[in-house]
Amino acid sequence: QRQMCIRDSAWLQTKSWEEAKEAIVKSKGVAIVPIGSVEQHSYHLPLGTDTYVAMTIAEEAAEKTGAVLTPPVWFGWSPHHMVLPGTVTIRPEVLSELTYDIIESLNAHGLNKIILINGHRIVNVVWMQICAQRAQSKLGCTVKIFDPAYMSKDIVKELGFGPVGHAEEVETSHMMARYPDMVHLEKAVDNPIKDTPLYSVDPTYEHDTLCYVPSTIDHARAAAKKSGGCTGEPSKSDARRGQIYHDHLVKNLVSVVEQLQNA
Repeated sequence: QRQMCIRDSAWLQTKSWEEAKEAIVKSKGVAIVPIGSVEQHSYHLPLGTDTYVAMTIAEEAAEKTGAVLTPPVWFGWSPHHMVLPGTVTIRPEVLSELTYDIIESLNAHGLNKIILINGHRIVNVVWMQICAQRAQSKLGCTVKIFDPAYMSKDIVKELGFGPVGHAEEVETSHMMARYPDMVHLEKAVDNPIKDTPLYSVDPTYEHDTLCYVPSTIDHARAAAKKSGGCTGEPSKSDARRGQIYHDHLVKNLVSVVEQLQNA
């Protein structure tokens, strides 16, 4: 029974090539690629948080739309988190090349409308944009980037979430709703975010300039010492708001998929 459930899932890696062929037709050419990171997420969240959140949004949207769902790209660009054990950082040019090859392979099989789900906040966005532009130019396919922080900017203030940081109440609430067994809220240490005029990187901040550079090792070391690597207030997290946030993102992703399917 469990095996049947796995084979009926949206995940590409669970299918035979014949099942994949059928799924590609059903998808109307749309594939979703979750991309995250493996990096420290303070005391209370797992290293794979960014990938897990991309996976859970992608999986539910794929199940609702019939889009093909590829295995995730687990690693991201995380030089600023190397201050704590377990973090794996991959050079952005390598990640761009890897993701381009994934897109090229999918495109060759008729999946010519690709959605890259970014679970790693703004740090992944720049190389993803370069990869997407190259793929569209060279392969003639369509590539969309779906970033949860930007795709939820119209609801996070309603939910009362604080500013975007790292392992803060937004990420923690989402993980509590979707992967509660991986969250140890009793270990969370708050590290409130201080406003940085013109350089606060938060989609809900009207002066967000997008001019982000990964933190210096000294800055990361200070956060590690103060809060185990957290920036924000995870103690305010709760699963109810995390589920509302999740449902909003899934609704938006379903809309993106359906627009591509009907184009």
